[in-house]
Amino acid sequence: MGNFYTDVIQKAAVFASKDRVSDANLLEPVTRHGVQSIIEDAATHGIKLMVFETFRSRQRQALLFERGASKLRKVGVHHYGLACDIVKDVAGEPSWKGDFSFLGVFAKRNALIWGGDWGEPGSRHSFIDADHVQRCTVWRQADLFSGAWYPSGDYAPYNDNP
Repeated sequence: MGNFYTDVIQKAAVFASKDRVSDANLLEPVTRHGVQSIIEDAATHGIKLMVFETFRSRQRQALLFERGASKLRKVGVHHYGLACDIVKDVAGEPSWKGDFSFLGVFAKRNALIWGGDWGEPGSRHSFIDADHVQRCTVWRQADLFSGAWYPSGDYAPYNDNP
């Protein structure tokens, strides 16, 4: 039995692309719904957002690392359709200016982990990715990357304890 990664992502034309992919259809359905809800929630608060990057290939991750645009040498949760970078939309252009802490509030409300606190708001984090959300706890990532685990439709990151 497959999952979204094996059934959709691995078969996508962009699987080995070095280009940025912002196609929300390459987000696992529960993750996609959460991202869409975040964008809608933000709009009701007068904040216009856009999906900047969804799927990320191994080739693109290596390129971003080489350019110093990413601290991760190998692909992360983006590669599995479980992560999205959401940025401010200023006149149709992406913007990373200003505070993104609101994203943490909207992410948690929609059962996604925010890269500003990685699901542990009271903890000190050395790596902050303020425009990033994902549907996978940090402690589940090793299992995800090894192929031993992929979230089911009812997986709830905030109920998943190490």
